[in-house]
Amino acid sequence: MDIVRVGICGLGTVGGGTLQVLQESSSEISARTRTQVQVVHIGARREKPDYDLSGIRISQDIFEVANDPDVDVLVETIGGIEPAKSLVLQAIANGKDVVTANKALIAEHGNELLEAAEKAGVTLSFEAAVAGAIPVIRALRDGLSGNQIKELAGIINGTGNFILTEMRDHGRAYEDVLQEAQELGYAEADPTFDVEGIDAAHKLCILASIAYGIPLAFDEVYTEGISKIQKSDVLFAEELGYRIKHLGIAKRTDKGIEVRVHPTLIPEEVLLSKVEGVMNAVWIDGDASGPTLYYGAGAGALPTASSIVSDIVEIARSRQAGFAVSVPPLGVDLANQKNLPVLPIGECKTAFFMHITAANKSGVMLAITKVLTEAGVSIDAMIQKEAEPGSNHVPIALVTSVALESVLNSAVEKIEALEEIVKPLVRFRVEALEA
Repeated sequence: MDIVRVGICGLGTVGGGTLQVLQESSSEISARTRTQVQVVHIGARREKPDYDLSGIRISQDIFEVANDPDVDVLVETIGGIEPAKSLVLQAIANGKDVVTANKALIAEHGNELLEAAEKAGVTLSFEAAVAGAIPVIRALRDGLSGNQIKELAGIINGTGNFILTEMRDHGRAYEDVLQEAQELGYAEADPTFDVEGIDAAHKLCILASIAYGIPLAFDEVYTEGISKIQKSDVLFAEELGYRIKHLGIAKRTDKGIEVRVHPTLIPEEVLLSKVEGVMNAVWIDGDASGPTLYYGAGAGALPTASSIVSDIVEIARSRQAGFAVSVPPLGVDLANQKNLPVLPIGECKTAFFMHITAANKSGVMLAITKVLTEAGVSIDAMIQKEAEPGSNHVPIALVTSVALESVLNSAVEKIEALEEIVKPLVRFRVEALEA
């Protein structure tokens, strides 16, 4: 039986999980690939007694793995940009196939890395870079390859989804839930990547590239976090029949592609709205398939390792058959990618939720409605609460019709300039995500 020899760089949570899955599922993998997949070399700063490392070469210098002639497939799980980028390029230059879970590396430097892999005749695979255990890249790239993708929307960061779930279910403040998320290990000490949408933007960049056949363009992804969401916003959304989710959205339009990450109100009857806690889900609407939903664990040692091993299995099958992996990593050959523009956020169209705090006097709604009407925006739903005891301020929540973002922003400025408005209003986008 042929042998595919694997080198793993990084023996942390994901690298250790990958080693565990490869060892515990070796017979299953052999049956599926007709090869033996063996870990022969690990690059790690220190050995981990939790794992069986017998018969495996251990190096503190990860580049020794990339330069090891006995390694056929290098698995990169160290994360970050450098030295991960240099490591991957070195492995590619040495004729090795590479598997990575590094969404930042692929989103920000994937065009360069994929071009290098194509020239070298090797494979760069990254199923684990998006949504952990969910095989959404393969589903989008292969299973839905006969479709024109109209739209996709995903809960692709578990930390943000955990925070919003706790705020809704238990009426907790954002800061309180964030602290718990850090204590539970869902959020880092510096949670910026998670709560400000950068992590989700990396993943959405990859999904949008595959969905629409465009080059990776992380710098063009509009990104907005969840740190400004208050308990009152969540409660108003519920009363209006919506739930707030932190979504990555990519949508085809006549003018180009929308690629944006931001808090979004979605109808409570939509399946995506029911994804709770740290779980991930991606909703994809194809012209032939119609809407499909992919759900599962978006992070963790074994869920992420599951996707890494699926890439190794694909490579092993191709090697056993005597040819390179035939499916381009982004779904189309680099030479055939489309030059579709990514629209700036001001040119995107959605409905909007507004949370307004106004003086408790007559004529307030008339003034707000007048501004919106002049902008060509109608009000689809509205709630006005009574003033709190001892306060002369009334909270108002409304949902508008679909409008161009730049038009809505101008209307918001005019509303905030009204003398009846006592502080800046809060506004979030609304998506129907119709089944």
